[in-house]
Amino acid sequence: MIDMRNVSYSYEKTIALQQVSIHVKKGEKVALLGSNGSGKSTLLRILGALYFPMKGDYYFQDVKVTKRYAKKMRRQIGIIFQNPDAMIFNPTVYDEISFSLREFGYDDIEKRVYVVAKKFGLQNLLDKSPLKLSGGEKQKIVLASILAYEPKLLLLDEPTTAMDPKTTGWFIDLLLELDETVVLATHDLGVAYETCHRAIVLDECHRIVYDGDMESLMENTDVLIRANLIHKHKHRHKRFVHSHYHLHF
Repeated sequence: MIDMRNVSYSYEKTIALQQVSIHVKKGEKVALLGSNGSGKSTLLRILGALYFPMKGDYYFQDVKVTKRYAKKMRRQIGIIFQNPDAMIFNPTVYDEISFSLREFGYDDIEKRVYVVAKKFGLQNLLDKSPLKLSGGEKQKIVLASILAYEPKLLLLDEPTTAMDPKTTGWFIDLLLELDETVVLATHDLGVAYETCHRAIVLDECHRIVYDGDMESLMENTDVLIRANLIHKHKHRHKRFVHSHYHLHF
C-alpha cells in the first residue's frame, strides 16, 4: 500500500527527513517511533499527501503521489493530529462526525453517524458542542469522524497525548479491532508495544535506524538509546540511590 523511496524533506534550512524509505503492506499496523523533532509528524504529513517529498518518491497503492493525485486520495486516508482542537470546528458533535461524510457525498449520513457514535460511546453527546468536552472525548470525536467514512489508511500522530489512562486503554482496544492499515507515530513505547507488531524508528538525525519486529526492538538497547526512546537517571529505592535506563511513556 505504501512505498516511500529515499524521501527527504526540509523546512528552509532545518532538515526534517533524510533519505527515508518505507514499505507498508495492506492491513499492517506499524509504530513510527522517535523522540520529539525526529521527523515523525512530517513523515505522516507526507504519507497523508499534505506535504510532498523534496527528494525521492512516494507511491500509494502503486500510484506516484502528486498534487493532482492527492485530491483522489483524501477519501482513502484518515489523519489525526496530536491536538484534537486543531481538527474540530463544527458546532455540534453530530456535525463534526458528519462533516466528511457530507464532503465525500455519502447518502446514508445519519445512519453512519449513529453507528459510529454508539461504537465510540458518543451517542449522548451528539447535540453538544465538541469544544466544551474533555481532551479524551475530543480525540474520540476526531477518530469517529474519520472512521465514519472508512478510510483504507489511518495515520495517527501522538493520538494518546490528550487521553487519560482509561481512554488510552479504550483506544488500544480499538486499534486492535481495526482492519485498516495503521501508521501510529508516537514516542510512547508502551502504546506502540500494545498495538503494533512492527516498528520503524527515526533517530535525531532524521534517518531510519530500525525497521523490524517490535519485540526485537524492545531488546535493542543501542537503537533505543540512539533514538532517545530510553533515558538514564538516578532515583531512590528506599535507602539507596542508583540509576538505570527508563522507557519514555
